[in-house]
Amino acid sequence: MKIKHLVKDTNWKNRLENIGYGYHSDNDIPYWIEDYYFSISENFSEQIYQATQELWQMCLTAVEHVIENKKYHLFHIPNYIHHHIERSWNNETPSVYGRFDFAYDEIRKQLKLLEFNADTPTSLFECGVVQWYWKQHYFGDSKDQFNSVHEQLIHTWKEIKPYLKGEKLHFTCVRESLEDLTNVEYLRDCAIQAGIQTQLLYIDEIGWNGSNFVDINDQPITDIFKLYPWEWMTNEEYGHHIVNDILEAQWIEPSWKMILSNKAILPILWELFPNHPLLLETYFNDPRNLMNYVKKPLLSREGSNISIVNNNRTIEQTFGDYGEEGFIYQEFASLIKNNSGYTIIGSWIIGEEPCGISFRESDTLITNDRSRFIPHIIE
Repeated sequence: MKIKHLVKDTNWKNRLENIGYGYHSDNDIPYWIEDYYFSISENFSEQIYQATQELWQMCLTAVEHVIENKKYHLFHIPNYIHHHIERSWNNETPSVYGRFDFAYDEIRKQLKLLEFNADTPTSLFECGVVQWYWKQHYFGDSKDQFNSVHEQLIHTWKEIKPYLKGEKLHFTCVRESLEDLTNVEYLRDCAIQAGIQTQLLYIDEIGWNGSNFVDINDQPITDIFKLYPWEWMTNEEYGHHIVNDILEAQWIEPSWKMILSNKAILPILWELFPNHPLLLETYFNDPRNLMNYVKKPLLSREGSNISIVNNNRTIEQTFGDYGEEGFIYQEFASLIKNNSGYTIIGSWIIGEEPCGISFRESDTLITNDRSRFIPHIIE
């Protein structure tokens, strides 16, 4: 695996905007990397595939363990939603996707799980569409990618369609984020291609008529895909309506994903699968015997409120509004290091099938909202 450079297309911004990618830069600082890429081997892509498949099964085991043993307190999940989680798990409410984030030790040739973005992962459009068109522009059909995101999304929506409770699947996100809207519209477009009738509405347009959720036309919501975190929903006033909904709207991602999207799952995985080669040693409350570790909030976004400690000395730290629920302490893992920055690997699982790779690069050891997306090629 190595970085390779190419001559940048001078029209690259217009080319990306023509496929609906409007957030390729932030104040003229590129988020999308156009002129270099990761060249990876077929064997490495297979290693990521196998790791993703194995971790998904481990995660399902961990969810079952948490539910059976009522360990919700470790996740700081509100009491009122526990039954809803159990019902969504027992009823096998459909789940579409998730993204595992890996560190890669280039010396030991070992992937290590950093976390699982199981509820509201973004960069799906970049992975499934933008980097594919990038490959076609520069290489045509002469090169390949680990990228069947688009096909797998359509296939997954086709599989979900018979299990929808109503005739229309609503899609929602916040109205202020172009990134969220682009990802939701991409997911919705794939659902339409799968033969599903859909409607977009923003999260603040979801209504409550006293017995069930309704859209802006006062039509009942029976099935809804949300790019909006469960932990936000359950701590907002209308979150309590979820358990009082007489139609029992089917939320995608389902509420059992609250368990996997919370970093409390990481010490649970370590407890269930101690010393597993894909896992990092991780604990609740304190680092125990770890000398080099990362302190992470149970719930946080975009790299906020994270501390990296080396030999009991904090060497890197971010701040923000997270951490009230508590922290986990995870063994420090070496990241891929190149002249341009530090890189983590994202591996997408859609419909329980590993199907795409994302590389995200940051100037610091902590991946944040300034990280860059790097495309890849299998060579």
